[in-house]
Amino acid sequence: MSTPVVLTVTRDLAASPERVFDAWLDPAKARQFLFATPDGEMLTCEIDARVGGRGLIVERRAGGDAHHRIQFEAIDRPHRLVFLFSADPAEEGQWTRVSIAIAAAPGGSTLTLTHEMDPAWAAYEEQTRKGWTMILESLAHTLENGNG
Repeated sequence: MSTPVVLTVTRDLAASPERVFDAWLDPAKARQFLFATPDGEMLTCEIDARVGGRGLIVERRAGGDAHHRIQFEAIDRPHRLVFLFSADPAEEGQWTRVSIAIAAAPGGSTLTLTHEMDPAWAAYEEQTRKGWTMILESLAHTLENGNG
């Protein structure tokens, strides 16, 4: 069996761990940053925030609607979230794992996101890293503007 591709993105945020954590689970807040692109129109942001609960985030983009599915494996407020993740064009059975660790830090918190992908998705590593970096930038903007 091949070794999974593991990528990590870290971001300091000017918000408490509780505010950062809660933004991921509140659909009204998550729709502002989670899989949102500058030119897209968020159509759906449904989050069932419990272990085993699922989420569906759909954004209309120039190339068509982008569907993102999540299923929660661990929810430990305010320090840790783990969810399975699937995005177009992947089928629901092709899940990858995303872990989010949030630690208190001077001036707010530090979020470390780790995405474990099957080696078959290795060609998407840099694109995936850029996507998560953009999402964490959008999260920071959402929290700084008092929306998160």
